[in-house]
Amino acid sequence: MRARILADENRKWLTLAAVSFGLFMIMLDNTIVNVALPSIQSSLGLKVSELEWVVTGYALTFGALMLTGGKLADLFGRRLIFVVGLAVFTASSLACGLANGAEMLIAARVVQGVGAALMNPATLSIITVTFPPRQRGTAIGIWAGVSALALAIGPLVGGLISQHINWNWIFYINVPVGILAIVAAFLFIDESRDTSHEQRPDIPGLFTSALGLFALSYGLIEANAYGWTSPRILAAFAIAAVSLTAFVLLEMHQRLPMLDLTLFRNRGFAGANSVMLLIGLAMFGVFFYVSLYVQNILGYSPTQAGASFLPWTMLIIVLAPIAGKLSDRHGPRYFVGGGMIVLAGSLTVFARLGTDATFWNLLPGMILGGIGMAAAMAPVTAAAMSSVRPDKAGVGSAVLNSARQVGGSLGIAIMGAIVALSVSSTPDAAEFVTGFHHALETAAVIVLVGAVIAFTTLKGAHHRHQEQESAIALAEPA
Repeated sequence: MRARILADENRKWLTLAAVSFGLFMIMLDNTIVNVALPSIQSSLGLKVSELEWVVTGYALTFGALMLTGGKLADLFGRRLIFVVGLAVFTASSLACGLANGAEMLIAARVVQGVGAALMNPATLSIITVTFPPRQRGTAIGIWAGVSALALAIGPLVGGLISQHINWNWIFYINVPVGILAIVAAFLFIDESRDTSHEQRPDIPGLFTSALGLFALSYGLIEANAYGWTSPRILAAFAIAAVSLTAFVLLEMHQRLPMLDLTLFRNRGFAGANSVMLLIGLAMFGVFFYVSLYVQNILGYSPTQAGASFLPWTMLIIVLAPIAGKLSDRHGPRYFVGGGMIVLAGSLTVFARLGTDATFWNLLPGMILGGIGMAAAMAPVTAAAMSSVRPDKAGVGSAVLNSARQVGGSLGIAIMGAIVALSVSSTPDAAEFVTGFHHALETAAVIVLVGAVIAFTTLKGAHHRHQEQESAIALAEPA
């Protein structure tokens, strides 16, 4: 009996290792691409708006299809959909590396987003059904720390590859990683699915949400090129408004909706997702423009740019598991709210940097950013996942990750629009920095709003969840 318990315990952690390995590839791709943006722009002759689409196209399909990915994972099996997502992501990474123009690269990045949308919801749902509540925060903290390891390695590896080999290889590196992740998934992950009731994809919900988010992103990214009052841009915003309104109405009346709006009746789940949305909204655009700032304005090489992010990401690696474990004991409220306040401080520091900043001027912002993200991310993730039943883990994790990715895609578009308002048709460094400052100040306000939401909605969520789990345990037959 003792040997069986030990074997089950070991398999849980091997399962965590397998899903984290797959997630590692997604995060590695994100950070490699950010640092390589100037090299890609120079090699393919991309405009800034096309460069934004390289990042936004991925984030947008990732976010828009995440809910469908969660549904498919619950329906057909979490391991199966995780592996399918890995295969799509790996193949599209190869296509990204082979791209010879903006159209092919953006298209391949969109397909990468499809693969990530299938794979990512399954990672958290697999963890949720594998680990009991007393270990779930620790497991999610380790999951976040492993993804942060990819964040730490990604910029430096991306810088080295872009500078000394070629930017194409930042995508080729995903191919062997993806193959190994597929093998690990079959070896260590047990299949699980939602058998509570009928499941089927919500095609009308998928169509209206994807159309609305694409139209909104298109309007924000292209508004400065065509004019904010041009018929094209006004039509994009009108399509976005109609489509997103239709999406909400459909989800309210669908028998099996893609987005189960009843989940948001739980105050903790609604609050955690709101915070995650705002983190994505603020931070994706910041990472995008900080990468451009340190290379195009400060003159950093790709390798130096990658190394400059190491303090931020290394702090996440060290602190995220600790924050996850402590939030299991004390609840997520103060960790998330406090982390968001520290993150706002980081953005304020960056908003004071000029055209002659040194690494030592960047360092305080990087340190504060690492502490703030580590304190907030694992606890807010654990709070959201603890608010849904295990059989709803797929859709719950999909909603959470979708909130982050949708916020991120819109954040890049919004920050780009703010920067563009400060620059002329032939921008100089001073104009870019002015727009950069305005974007960072906006991001700081956004994360402070997130802090207020965390303090007001996550109160007592941890303890309520523990009480629910105890009641379930008592109700179960011996």
